[in-house]
Amino acid sequence: MQSTTRRTALVTGASSGIGRAVAADLVRRGHRVYGTSRDPGTVADPVPGVEYLALDLADAASVEACAAAAGEVDILVNNAGESQSGPLEELPMDALERLFRLNVFGAVRLTQLVLPGMRARRYGRVVMVGSMLASFPLAHRSSYVASKAAVKGFADALRREVSPYGIGVATVEPGSINTGISERRTQYLREGSPYTADYRTMLKALNANEAAGIPAEAVSRTVLRAVEDARPRPLYAVGSNAPVVFALRRLLPRSVVLAMVARRHGLR
Repeated sequence: MQSTTRRTALVTGASSGIGRAVAADLVRRGHRVYGTSRDPGTVADPVPGVEYLALDLADAASVEACAAAAGEVDILVNNAGESQSGPLEELPMDALERLFRLNVFGAVRLTQLVLPGMRARRYGRVVMVGSMLASFPLAHRSSYVASKAAVKGFADALRREVSPYGIGVATVEPGSINTGISERRTQYLREGSPYTADYRTMLKALNANEAAGIPAEAVSRTVLRAVEDARPRPLYAVGSNAPVVFALRRLLPRSVVLAMVARRHGLR
């Protein structure tokens, strides 16, 4: 299926997982697609039709260079980032700050750089790929939860600012996804930590949920809905029985919802 209007899209983190799936789907829609990787020359399985640009979200100069190389971007999918876990008490501040540079500040800066062109052309789509953990926080995942809640907050506030200029802004929150992210997650747990037993229990359940999770292609289809809807919704959720759990979130007290999330990960 091809779009009737060819747009230019920029998808961060397009070398694997969700980003790769989104980039491939946008190419199939007939768009010109730029994908990013820290080192484009090492992308193991590049998507045909995607032009890869270098991007290190933790480096402000790299973010600006990437935006300049892409030029006039109509569709921005902020997908790249890092997964992190550990008891809050034991998270090194430099690791936490790096996570926010990668997951939040880099995405926000890239959005700032493409918005003027979108506004001038009176069309644009900005999609933040978040996580259902932002809506359903989990112990020992505080830094990741907070970073994904932050990008959703930026997106929600930005919507009204740019909607008069034909720009739609949305957040896509996937649940458990089978993309191998478990193997790349950064972890912090001190030797002899009093949190060790709970942390290991949570991690085992988290990894099992992700192994049984939805494929990246299912998330990509939801991202495309956010891009192609005439009036994108603020939030799209996919996976982990999203319609049911979000309905329960509206009906049940917050404390009950948090307890349910903990129990699903073996915690009491």
